[in-house]
Order: sequence, then structure tokens, then C-alpha cells
Amino acid sequence: MNQADIPFFWAVIPAAGAGARMRADRPKQYLELAGRTILEHSLDCFLDHPQLKGLVISLSADDPYWPALSCASDERIIRADGGKERADSVLSALLRLAERGARANDWVLVHDAARPNLSRFDLDLLLAELADDPVGGLLAVPARDTLKRASADGRVAETVDRSLIWQAYTPQMFRFGALHRALADALVAGVAITDEASAMEWAGNAPRLVEGRADNLKITRPEDLDWLRQRWSTRG
Repeated sequence: MNQADIPFFWAVIPAAGAGARMRADRPKQYLELAGRTILEHSLDCFLDHPQLKGLVISLSADDPYWPALSCASDERIIRADGGKERADSVLSALLRLAERGARANDWVLVHDAARPNLSRFDLDLLLAELADDPVGGLLAVPARDTLKRASADGRVAETVDRSLIWQAYTPQMFRFGALHRALADALVAGVAITDEASAMEWAGNAPRLVEGRADNLKITRPEDLDWLRQRWSTRG
């Protein structure tokens, strides 16, 4: 992959969630993985990238864990106030980027705080594939298993054509101006936004799917972290 094909970009990490399904004593992004926090691993792929212009992390106002991390003093990282929902946190981060001089046509990549196994190859692939795209897009993985649509009583209503179904991952990559406008308008309209692509879809766009690695998983439940710890313990 030619480095000249990879554009400069801003990164946004919404990290204000509590991660209640992990049943832990702290937000899941601060749990330990290979001697560091999940969040530190999630940041690494961006902070190590030469095309990074700056990174905004959205945190709870009373977050006691972030200041203790060594990366908290990195001058490239800007802190923003997190919101109740993911969309609120991302919009808050975009406002901070505007203060730092982000322009409408700049690329912004939004990545989950609890997705620590993003590979540099996948990041570069996303950047290169979407560099000239009129909309932007996201890393995703085609569905592998047979999918069932459930009825209200918990029975199978139908089998879904899995060839049309993809799992949405992150990073998700869109132009600063278009993403800011889509999120702001969707929140004013009271639309439920689950990720940045859904905001862009609501605004009438069709984000592009870029196939990435299936192990770029989001840590949501204890077994996710157990799997990743076991996988990482066998490295090298």
C-alpha cells in the first residue's frame, strides 16, 4: 500500500460509557489487557500513525482513571466532555476539533474505545480505500453464520439472506462537515443514532463498506476480554 495514497485525518474516541455488561469495578475501557488498559491499546494504532493530525477523546466529567494514564499528557490528544449517548460524545468531540481548526472537508475517523485489536493494515486500508470517496465509510465484516429473524414470542420468523448482511465495525470515516451536520440534525430530530454511519444514512448518504479483519472485535462482555487475553498471550 502506497503511503502517498493515505490522507491526513483526525481521530475521535468516544469513551464516556460505563460498560455495565462487563460487570466490572470500572468502565471497561480501563480494564487491563497485556499490562495496559484497553483504552491505551485502542489509542495506539492512531497515535503511531504519521498521518494523524490530532485526536479527541470524549470522557465523563468525573472520570478518575484517564489522568493516571501516561498518554493523558500527549499533546496530540484533546479532551472533550462525553455525553449521555455515543452521538452526544462524538458531536462534543467534533466541536473541539472545530476549535482546533478542523475544516469541512477534513477526514475524521471515529473508533470505539473498547476495540483494542485494530491492525495498522486495516487502518491504512480504510484510509486508502476511502481517500477519494464522496461519502466515506467504515470497516465491516460480512456475516458468516446463518441469521434468523425472531418473532415477538422468541421463535424463528424467517431466515435472513446473510449475503446482504455485514457487521459494522470501527473506525468509521467521514468528512468533518458532513458528519457534524448529520449528527446535529439527527439529534435535533430525535432520531436514534447507533453509530456514525447510521447518522450519515439518515442524512441520505450510502457509506461504503470496507472489509476488515474479523478479530477487530469490540469488548462488550467478559468472554470477549478473556478471548483477547488468551490470544495476545500466545503472541511472539
